[in-house]
Amino acid sequence: MEFKKEDLPRHIAIIMDGNRRWAKSKGMPVAFGHKEGAKTLEKIVRHANKIGLEYITVYAFSTENWKRAEEEVKSLMLILQNYIETYTKVADSENIKVEFLGDWSVLKPKMQEGIKNCIERTKNNTGVHFNIALNYGGRAEIVKAVKEIAEEFKENKINIEDIDENLVSNKLYTAGQPDPDLVIRTSGEMRTSNFLPWQIAYSEFLFVNKNWPDFNEEDLESAIIEYQKRTRRLGK
Repeated sequence: MEFKKEDLPRHIAIIMDGNRRWAKSKGMPVAFGHKEGAKTLEKIVRHANKIGLEYITVYAFSTENWKRAEEEVKSLMLILQNYIETYTKVADSENIKVEFLGDWSVLKPKMQEGIKNCIERTKNNTGVHFNIALNYGGRAEIVKAVKEIAEEFKENKINIEDIDENLVSNKLYTAGQPDPDLVIRTSGEMRTSNFLPWQIAYSEFLFVNKNWPDFNEEDLESAIIEYQKRTRRLGK
């Protein structure tokens, strides 16, 4: 069975879970799982671009991930830095537009520079819009939005009556983008883990019992087929 190209979800968000479990199941170090996960991500985004998906957002590193073992965090940061540097050229050559969601201020200057370069180099690309949530926390994002709105109110730029869902949405990292239609989480875990809590209020969810490095293009298409079987009521 094939998915209907005329009824694609506009935006798919993915919680890429299971890199560590995958590595441990093979008797390999955790870093190996993260590296294989990065390869899987590149394949999935390329396929998303190929089939005409408009937006794809992935959870690369959360604000809570800093609590992991110091050695793992260092390793993961190095993998992410190398990924950003090498993937920038790939994304540009494949017409993929890359953006980053989250607070970069705590990241090392070299990584911040790599992020800025990636955004700048791919900003005019017209293929899939690829969001990487890096040092991202959903509650922190909402707090940031509230503070910005409060500051505007304090400066008499807005009135209380101006504060609505649209205003809040426009203060989020995803301002101007459609909310995810479908959220996929791999590894069989069934929770959202502080990922896009505002944006996924009416998303469809699919929990896949596969670790992220094993997720492939067919799995993405199967998820789309499952999504197309559902009836979205959006609270109606």
